[in-house]
Amino acid sequence: MLLQEQLIQSVKEKCEHDSDVASCMMYGSFTKGEGDQYADVEFYLFIKDNEFEAFRSRRWIAEIASYDLMFRNEYGTEVVVFSNLIRGEFHFLPASEIDVIKTFKPTGVFPDTESMFIYDTTGMLKPRLDFLGGRGPERMTSENVNFAFNNFVNAWLMGVNVLRRGEMARSLDVLTQVQKHSLQLLRVKERKADRWLNYTKNLENDLNAENYRDYCLITARLQKEELARAYAHALALAERLIESLETDYDFEVDAKLLNKLRHYLMR
Repeated sequence: MLLQEQLIQSVKEKCEHDSDVASCMMYGSFTKGEGDQYADVEFYLFIKDNEFEAFRSRRWIAEIASYDLMFRNEYGTEVVVFSNLIRGEFHFLPASEIDVIKTFKPTGVFPDTESMFIYDTTGMLKPRLDFLGGRGPERMTSENVNFAFNNFVNAWLMGVNVLRRGEMARSLDVLTQVQKHSLQLLRVKERKADRWLNYTKNLENDLNAENYRDYCLITARLQKEELARAYAHALALAERLIESLETDYDFEVDAKLLNKLRHYLMR
């Protein structure tokens, strides 16, 4: 049994013996058949409303397993680094907020909602998990393709400009946005857009060899020449992507604008 599976079992047993917990669900790799020895463990716990104010998450997690670090990140998630160096993410909410589960529907595909079920005393968890089942949101739409292309152009131009100003670190940071939207478009091209939000997940297996090489060409170290090459390759990739996708999607970005960007790069 993986250490992560032992932690999952410990969370389940803790829920079963803690009268403060109304419901608990899991999300992430272990609910998608992708859990391995490198995966995180991730949970939503719903605490009875009348106990929520007095509930102490640090104490609760410490009774699951020892940890070396626990903090609240910028999204309000309680992040835990257990002593065995497995990462955990925990969301603790009042039981009355269980409908938050329904808001997960637009974020992706949930192929096995039964595996998300950990514990429930209310009868309210399973119907909400069932709501998440079935097909995920349609990603391969003109709206999404244009969103990716438009944001690509915006990030590309900003990255080139700050590079010319001499802000190489900032240009490298902006390049991550260029890469993000390029990958979203490559996933549309390969009809593997389910990972629209988690676009780098399993990339080495999801993209074919040619498209993966194209992605590699738009990566760079913090060196001016490498950054310049990465932005040049990114623009060339965008032009090829429009050519390959234009029969299926209506683009707001046209060849005239891309040609202008190409000339701008050559100045």
